[in-house]
Amino acid sequence: MSKVDSSESKIVRLKLSDQVFEKLREMLASGELAAGDMVPSERALMEHFGVGRPAVREALQSMQSKGLITITHGGRSRVNALTAGVAFNQLDDIAKLLLSSEPANIDHLKQVRHILELGTVRIAAQKCTSKDASDLAELIEEQRSHLGNAEAFMKADIAFHTRLASMAANPLIHSITEMMLTWLFEYHSSLLLWSGREETTLKEHGKILEFLKANDVDGAERALEDHLNRSDSNFSSTAKS
Repeated sequence: MSKVDSSESKIVRLKLSDQVFEKLREMLASGELAAGDMVPSERALMEHFGVGRPAVREALQSMQSKGLITITHGGRSRVNALTAGVAFNQLDDIAKLLLSSEPANIDHLKQVRHILELGTVRIAAQKCTSKDASDLAELIEEQRSHLGNAEAFMKADIAFHTRLASMAANPLIHSITEMMLTWLFEYHSSLLLWSGREETTLKEHGKILEFLKANDVDGAERALEDHLNRSDSNFSSTAKS
């Protein structure tokens, strides 16, 4: 008989609350509990699983912390719709910690942004409708209205790129783009050095929009690539403390 690592062969007994959590998660996965459904009462869950109230409450708190349910004090808990946004929100805290503790990851994230957005804009250019173009034009004007207010200008910048991502009609692309841009803008030492570059940003957004309206795939990609390459120089190389 071959030797087995004792640390790998030990059976770990799950806490009761963890077992309840797993059972509830299985109910969500199977569709037994669907988005919008009321979660059974604590008493019903206690009886169903044969456990005490502390185990049920801890399991429900874990479900809420993962965005799976919403607990209403004085009322019944409700099952949340499972979306890409809910999934990526679970990464938010750990991603911010990663960027804060290791500044080099900013450059890695910028590289991911280039790959994702350049691919996305090609899809967007093929699908761009008059409504899409109108929305993007309004966002450019909104961003223009925030000249002199760096934080509001950046938020409007995120809104423009996120709306562009939505044109791909892929909820994963939309959610990843929004989270990625939020992380980039929030966790940088000087945020963006907008001074003197705001008008350039607005012109570049306008140029991207013109190619999108013309359904010019290659032109939209070139315009966005020029925009991203130029905007990269606006970031400093150290993360915020």
